[in-house]
Amino acid sequence: MNTDKHRYKNQTGQPKTIKKILFLSVSICVYLWLIFLSSCSSKPTDVRALVPADSLVYLETNDLAAALQPIIDSKPFTEVAKNKPDLSALKGVQLAVAVTGFETSEEKVNEEQSIGRVQPRFVAIADTHAFHFQAVGFAEQKLGSFVAKIYDSEPTIDKSEKNGGKYFTWTAADGRKAYALVIDSLIYFGNDESAIDKCLATKRGETDSIIKIGKIHPADPQTLASGYVSTDGIAQIANIVGLKFASEASEDSEVQSAIAGIVPQLLRNSITDISWTASNTNEGIEDKYLISMPYQVADVFNEALAPDSSADSELIVHVPANVPSATFYNFRDLQIAWRSAIGIVKKQIDAVPSGFIEQLSPILFASYAIHDPDSFLKVARPKLLALNFSHEGDLPVICAKTGNLISSQRSLVSFQSHFEEPNAHGVLTWFDDQLELAAKFAGDELAVGNDEGVGRAFNSELANSGYNANDINLQKFAQSNAAITTLTHTKTDAIAIVDIISQRKGDRIKSISTSYAETNFTKVGIERRTVSDFGLIGSIIAQLGQD
Repeated sequence: MNTDKHRYKNQTGQPKTIKKILFLSVSICVYLWLIFLSSCSSKPTDVRALVPADSLVYLETNDLAAALQPIIDSKPFTEVAKNKPDLSALKGVQLAVAVTGFETSEEKVNEEQSIGRVQPRFVAIADTHAFHFQAVGFAEQKLGSFVAKIYDSEPTIDKSEKNGGKYFTWTAADGRKAYALVIDSLIYFGNDESAIDKCLATKRGETDSIIKIGKIHPADPQTLASGYVSTDGIAQIANIVGLKFASEASEDSEVQSAIAGIVPQLLRNSITDISWTASNTNEGIEDKYLISMPYQVADVFNEALAPDSSADSELIVHVPANVPSATFYNFRDLQIAWRSAIGIVKKQIDAVPSGFIEQLSPILFASYAIHDPDSFLKVARPKLLALNFSHEGDLPVICAKTGNLISSQRSLVSFQSHFEEPNAHGVLTWFDDQLELAAKFAGDELAVGNDEGVGRAFNSELANSGYNANDINLQKFAQSNAAITTLTHTKTDAIAIVDIISQRKGDRIKSISTSYAETNFTKVGIERRTVSDFGLIGSIIAQLGQD
């Protein structure tokens, strides 16, 4: 077995994208929010002034109760929960989390395999607005329980007076440590002692705070929470993403090595920083992401990936109600959009073997049975529809309208099994049992990809029997004119969230949560807006429950 393959896998059993890294950081924030239960009123603190300017990731909320209330008021939550938790004690509790770095470690499973872990070095700063003795009691009891949970063992604890406050050090059986310092109503908590020292230096005015970078503005009263990933944060996260992508893209060690070098360069040279805000709206919790890019990159994407406002949505009939994932790619010219993306990749990478990107790109389309992406996209019309009928992502399908059926067929992989004659509805079917791939054609429509998924999306009557024309979410999905529009349905989120902060009505109670997202490319970068039942914060709570 190729050891290089495992070398890349070892270090990358982690979030797949920068957004996932943000999830990892926010999870720390959310868990701490959930256990801050003692507070009393006092003047709000500008928590930005307590965080060092060189922090890689920054997250904050000025009111925990306000951040959690829309989650417990959502329909999926009330369908599953026995009762709603009382959040009155959380009103006004403030929290900021700063990620100062990432540590990669490797734990051997056997002689050939090992598990890689990426651990963020973080410090959380909470203004409990409580009396000092209450904050000390919280640190010793609540944070102690938290440390025991994340270290999966009962740690030893050392208490001392340090830096003008009460200092706690927890040590796990394997040597890992966590630290907390309580000064007045403030609690500093983290897994990196030096990060706490840097925050104290910032509080004393000895080093610049994150306010000075000019990217993080005072919290808007209309927002639930906000976050920021710096340029240096992008650079470090890019290395993790590169290794993850390499391990999943190919089993060839040379290809893995090339990808592991290319992806970090691409991300570092294409993304400047990321900002996030969460707000409560009549439609649900709205998360907005602004991914800033260098002008030369943003300008190309803004032009080449512009949406087609005249594109029809007839492919919507292949989208069943409650499909796990559905995405419309709505570009004026799909081939130009693809070629422009490839061109940016080449320009943003310092050195890459001639023709390597062209050889690598089909890997991205392999699960859709597409061998020649350029030829396929040349004759495909907007809107291109990508579906996945599995929450695990292993039943992918592309549905498209084509201007040249023969060209579309030639762009696919070579089907080795068998072909079916057109049925009574004129549907032609190709199968490859060994590859578990299929393709169906009818008139100018086609569906290609996983054989089971193709069967669900494109049955003998063309339209999927599960499609519901009266579904409001499907209507909104079909009518969107964004460059990329995604609709997802999840069965487990509501249950996982309820298990963390409430109790279920019963073991058999189920509910489906919905998320709707639109992505557009502007002259400054990428704007992504999602509206969902639980938002990013709820997704993190669900992830904690599932773990």
